[in-house]
Amino acid sequence: MHNFSSLKLPAPLLKAIDALGYSEMTPIQAQALPPMLAGRDVRAQARTGSGKTAAFSLALLAQLHPEEAGLRVLVLCPTRELADQVGKEIRGLARFIPNLKILSLCGGVPVRTQLASLTHAPHVAVGTPGRIKDLIGRKALDLSGLTTVVLDEADRMLDMGFLDVVEEILAHAPKSRNTWLFSATYPEQIGRLSARFQQDPVEIEVEAEDPQAAIEQSFIEVENQDKPNAVIALLLQLKPESCLIFCNTKIDTRELAATLRQRAIPTLELHGDLEQRDRDETLLQFANGSTRILVATDVAARGLDIKDLPLVIGYELPNDPDTYVHRIGRTGRAGASGTAITLVSKREMPRSLRIEETLAHNITWGSIPMNGENLSSPEMNLSPPQVHTLVIDAGRKDKLRPGDILGALTGEAGLPASSIGKIDLFPTRAYVAIEVAHFDKAWKALRAGKIKGRNFRVRKLTR
Repeated sequence: MHNFSSLKLPAPLLKAIDALGYSEMTPIQAQALPPMLAGRDVRAQARTGSGKTAAFSLALLAQLHPEEAGLRVLVLCPTRELADQVGKEIRGLARFIPNLKILSLCGGVPVRTQLASLTHAPHVAVGTPGRIKDLIGRKALDLSGLTTVVLDEADRMLDMGFLDVVEEILAHAPKSRNTWLFSATYPEQIGRLSARFQQDPVEIEVEAEDPQAAIEQSFIEVENQDKPNAVIALLLQLKPESCLIFCNTKIDTRELAATLRQRAIPTLELHGDLEQRDRDETLLQFANGSTRILVATDVAARGLDIKDLPLVIGYELPNDPDTYVHRIGRTGRAGASGTAITLVSKREMPRSLRIEETLAHNITWGSIPMNGENLSSPEMNLSPPQVHTLVIDAGRKDKLRPGDILGALTGEAGLPASSIGKIDLFPTRAYVAIEVAHFDKAWKALRAGKIKGRNFRVRKLTR
């Protein structure tokens, strides 16, 4: 048994670990934290969901001194979504460290907004390679004071063609820094990157539990023109609390989401054409339970980590087995069971055989009854979400904290704490999941009352 208390972590971090309910370290945390805390370079093989983000977050926070101005840590992630997830985890662990500035620097956000934020350098920057390179080129981001660089999901950055950009960024960083590299796989180019930019790294390979073990997988033969009805039939038959549906293209994502909405099934979509704010709001509504069905492309859903996701549907087969494993791995997490169903047309059969040959698990083939009358019957529709999302037009820049919002809702508004769900804070906005039965009361109370002695605009999030 490996407890966090066995590590020489600063008191604010131990307090945050306790507040977050962490107890024992995961294998990657137990193996990677000691060398990182000791100032060694680390090259670790670990998949999403292994606890790697908390591992490097704790290590980088343990070495920071907020009284020292300037950028000290840079975390590079392949996508905006993963960068957002990483940034949130770092902030959660840093909650009891005063005066620590953490910035997310990704594409999809106007660069002028980020330039304004960089007037005073952050201690920690989490970003995507393209935007970080751009900011370095504008001389808005100074890497000369870096003590640590983290490369998260390095193999995914390779797949997305970012490796040259990553190398260019690393060339701007001091040679005396630590470099912590995390990757699910180690292709030859990642090995060369490590050899060039790391100094005698501690190599860690965690024998992860089989991510497919708790997932019931099945393929269903359905022709393309019948796939929308097949999805509807599955949703009505299984009635999942939440479901993530993967499409290969943005066009299919938009069309399928529109079809589901036409059938009175509340659905949101996630793809690369959305503005950053729309992406943020879509993800948080799915995560907090105020929408039950999300249709997404693979790139948009990269880094998406939703607890208790019971069902994943593949609208079509991906082009490679690794993407298939990524898709089904969104369910069956943290010891829970899950179901992954993929719709396969005759044209996709050769791909299905390749996936079956690559995976160690047998995939069952099934069928689904599709009765046209039942699919359009109102009484067959899914029950609506049990929570709505409230938006407060104030956030971290207004010194707003989750406790302030919770206090206002349970105090003057008189809501029971059990009716208040996930609270998400952004620089200028806050989002609160509230049970439907209490939503109107909460909305009216916050509009009429105050939070921290101030009035803020409050509205229902509709998308």
